[in-house]
Amino acid sequence: MNIIAVNPGHNGSAAFLVDGELKFYIEEERLSRSKYDGNPFRGILEAVRYGVDVIVLGGTSGELPTLPWTGEDPYTALVRKFCPNVQTINLGDQHHLGHAAEAFYNSGFEDAVAVIVDGAGSRHDIPLDEKGKNTNTGFETESIYDCSYPANIEQVFKGYGGNNDTQRISGVGLEMDSAVTITKAFEAVSHYLGFGFIEAGKTMGLAPYGKDDESIPKLFINGRGDKNVLIPNFPAGAYIDHTRYESLALTGDPAEWHNDPSKVTDAAKNLAWRVQQETQELVGDLIDRAVSATGKTNVVVAGGYGLNCVANYYLQERFPDLNIWFDPIAHDGGTSIGLAKYVYHTEKKDETIRPLTSLYIGAEREERYELLETVDGAEISEVSSADIAKLIADRNIVALFQGRSEAGPRALGNRSIMYDPTDPKGKDFVNQVKGREWFRPFAGSMLVEKFEEWFVTHGLKETPFMMHAMDFKLEKHGEAPAITHVDGTCRIQTVSEEQNPVYYDIIKEFESITGVPIVFNTSFNLAGEPLVESLEDAVSTIMNSDIEYLYLPERGVLFKYNQNLRTNVNESESVSEVE
Repeated sequence: MNIIAVNPGHNGSAAFLVDGELKFYIEEERLSRSKYDGNPFRGILEAVRYGVDVIVLGGTSGELPTLPWTGEDPYTALVRKFCPNVQTINLGDQHHLGHAAEAFYNSGFEDAVAVIVDGAGSRHDIPLDEKGKNTNTGFETESIYDCSYPANIEQVFKGYGGNNDTQRISGVGLEMDSAVTITKAFEAVSHYLGFGFIEAGKTMGLAPYGKDDESIPKLFINGRGDKNVLIPNFPAGAYIDHTRYESLALTGDPAEWHNDPSKVTDAAKNLAWRVQQETQELVGDLIDRAVSATGKTNVVVAGGYGLNCVANYYLQERFPDLNIWFDPIAHDGGTSIGLAKYVYHTEKKDETIRPLTSLYIGAEREERYELLETVDGAEISEVSSADIAKLIADRNIVALFQGRSEAGPRALGNRSIMYDPTDPKGKDFVNQVKGREWFRPFAGSMLVEKFEEWFVTHGLKETPFMMHAMDFKLEKHGEAPAITHVDGTCRIQTVSEEQNPVYYDIIKEFESITGVPIVFNTSFNLAGEPLVESLEDAVSTIMNSDIEYLYLPERGVLFKYNQNLRTNVNESESVSEVE
């Protein structure tokens, strides 16, 4: 049984299952090169060559346009062109079910309670009275599901957000509220700080520069977004109302301080701190509610908020007796995996547990390595992992391209940019090269066997998908300044030889040179661009940036494109040190 499921919304994606096994997952932006592309046509074309029996339509709405010449939605019509007998299953009104199924089936748990924290999922008509005659339109925001095999994913609680100025309405297992919800609050603050609504990661990066400030109003009162501060707008992003609070006023153009730390205001930093603290506590309360309702100690977390690695670390510490799986593809794109697996397990009654053990699940492709020979000004040489480690230790930026691309937003050693984590000015240097804001931290990748020696792990033995921003142990403070955030944390990935032998060898060789079992790791892309997918994308990025080296281990070669690389950033004051 060959199933393709698509998410036709932002973070558009396609997931392809063959007899219950995930053959590939791909986000459309990687193929189209358009950030957040919501039309996964290219992903579909990656699947049809294998044959497709079922197409599952997901997303945030059950309504899709119909092509007048076929009478079908465009995704089904495209599949049918190659696979005439394809069956369509439309689960577009089950967005949170997709999140829950994705996290549950990926986790490897036999049963679990799923906690979904999202901006705005599917639209439903919510009954306002017991007879269900009066309804209000609501959008999924927070959900709890009781999950077990083969496809028992039962709603325990569902929270909705809506624009009508109604009081909170409650029934068995549901709530509707016109106040701003957890993720919407993060969107509101992100927008107010000059970021995009779905660029909450930037707000998360700024938050540690802030502090508790009594003049900054609380965003939530008794779990509800304060309408004196937060203006709801479902399903679009919410807004900050700064008119009642002088302390919220931001001076100047936010774009100015995005690149100049001397111009950032205390209000901006402290508001970011506030939304991080309050929302992560509310997610913890939701987990408490989920565990109390089901009695289960296996918890899976998904929805956009599930990618908040600062909150994930807080929750790991708060719940030491729970087994928590933070899904690494928690954003909307991951719902295609969840819905594909849900349909398969529903149809086949298959109770086989197939945990997600690797994120190197991009579409398989034949790369055109002959392209390298056509680039004027390029040098190609044979190298080893030891040579690459030496380049990194000498403080050169080296891009790594190998195998299938990583699923989700994290680069994990197949589409990564590497640098020396011991360079005190490394953060500013690489931020400049990539065109990133000064306050955004970088990640690290380390030998799994050294994990507990370097970090406060709260019981974790590994973190292969980079889902936590973790505290360095006190005795390790200062040893990897380029990847240490202002609060002493790092979003860290553990790497085993089995997981990624090439990447492991590079880190191992780097340790032999420097004594540090970690390399600086950031995604192989430039600001505003998706992660590179193909060799063509990789070479183009090298040629249009100050990244000089591209390592291609499958050919054992180093591609060097000569550029006038380094500016005077390493001779000037580090901007990350300016408060």
